[in-house]
Amino acid sequence: MAAEFYKEKEHAFITIGKDIKEGNIPRLVLLCGKEDYLIRFYADMLIKKYVSDACRPIDLVTLEGDFLSLDKVKESLETVSLMSERKVVFLPEFTPAAGKAIKGFSETDVKGLIDYFKDIPEGAMLLITASEIDEAKAKKNKVRTAVEKHGKVYDFQALNDSQLQNFIEKRFRGAGKMYSPSTIRLIMSESGYGNKAIDYSLYNLENDLRKIIAHSGSEGQITPEDVKEVLASNPENNVFAMLDAIGRNRKDEAFRLLHNLLQAGTPVFNLLRLITGQLELILTVKEMREEGMTPAQMQKALGIHQFRIKKAMAVTGQYSMKDLRAALCAAYEVDENIKTGLLDGQLALEYFIAGL
Repeated sequence: MAAEFYKEKEHAFITIGKDIKEGNIPRLVLLCGKEDYLIRFYADMLIKKYVSDACRPIDLVTLEGDFLSLDKVKESLETVSLMSERKVVFLPEFTPAAGKAIKGFSETDVKGLIDYFKDIPEGAMLLITASEIDEAKAKKNKVRTAVEKHGKVYDFQALNDSQLQNFIEKRFRGAGKMYSPSTIRLIMSESGYGNKAIDYSLYNLENDLRKIIAHSGSEGQITPEDVKEVLASNPENNVFAMLDAIGRNRKDEAFRLLHNLLQAGTPVFNLLRLITGQLELILTVKEMREEGMTPAQMQKALGIHQFRIKKAMAVTGQYSMKDLRAALCAAYEVDENIKTGLLDGQLALEYFIAGL
């Protein structure tokens, strides 16, 4: 499989950190993958490392849009840097490296660029970024394959549990804050990172960590209360709480949580996608649990963070298999009723809760 072909033994952010420290960054670099936050972070880091601030307007050339051409790439790379360690030519979001065409840059230009990779002058660096690599086509991606041959690809995939923990702890240490392991676990559980049903990336997590740090004020310790206060509005957590309330036959509590989500501005279809996604996860986890699978085995099979599995397991006892399947069918029916205009979005969701 293509994903296995390019998979590194350690995460790309660890590899690139070592390469920067040891001076092993080649003349040709591709930063790609699902984690756009890390792509941009390390692109900025490489630029800051090799380009002098005083000479940045000359020694850093960013080519995109109408300014991007094969001749301009070559010309810029072959112009000697003024005072910087390297002349850096930056191609941000160069979609041919993700297996997609780019306007104004033909297939012939792409081939010419690939041919030029081996001739990048000493003292220069071609830095390319491309998010959302199509892993199914990774082996056939000529740009990426050529970078592998003549330079280095750093593929930033989603963080696993230990990497996510390190990411959080590093931010707290940088802010001079103390924390307990249970507080870190709470953030990992409640943040929403790793849930494909919501748009929550490392950008969102970074922003929430800043809010948590700010909420702690002058105190040296990050507390669970700081975390809960900041992450209380996370739609995923409220949906889990709503489904738990339904399972405990607390419809009043479920309606309150639903109205809170809607009043907070959560779009109806986003909310419905979350509900459906959580029900599917709870049903899957319940089936796996009855088959005797451990949480570790579930995590490996599902490819999600263990904290989402544990949250789902906490709710499974509230529902039978029959109830979960019925709830899922009802959620699918709500989606159909809203899309066909049979029911208003809020009213359809209220009927959904009332009928469970």
